[in-house]
Amino acid sequence: MRRIEYWNDPAAPKANSLVPACGVLAVDAQGAILLQRRRDTGQWALPMGKMEIGETPTECAIRETREETGVDVEVTGIVGIYSDPGHIVAYTDGEVRQEYEVTLLARPVGGAPAANDEASDVGWFAPGELEGLDIHPTMRRQIADYLAGRMPHVD
Repeated sequence: MRRIEYWNDPAAPKANSLVPACGVLAVDAQGAILLQRRRDTGQWALPMGKMEIGETPTECAIRETREETGVDVEVTGIVGIYSDPGHIVAYTDGEVRQEYEVTLLARPVGGAPAANDEASDVGWFAPGELEGLDIHPTMRRQIADYLAGRMPHVD
């Protein structure tokens, strides 16, 4: 399923759903950040996905990280809760979501970065390498909040 992201775009379609999503900003011992290159947009992103009934935000974030990157993580804190009505995600099936993301801080405890059905590439990036990557502005904001020590962030 294809997705199109809008940010503060007056031409964006109106949201018809609000779905809790949980993800991880994983940092390794050298300070590198785990990112995946999304197959649906081609952009680099933190691992994140839709929370399922019966899951806690932590369980969802750990599951999504494993599924999307191949890396097992341990949650160590919270980066923030991000819900920007100006960030709209439209899917080809007609669903149009308003952003609602819980981003947790984590460290790797196993596994290895690996491409999969959702990510065409996965890797660890030093903060100085992030500038040249195509990262959506709302995701870049979450990373910037972490790097600046602005945690937890709540919209």
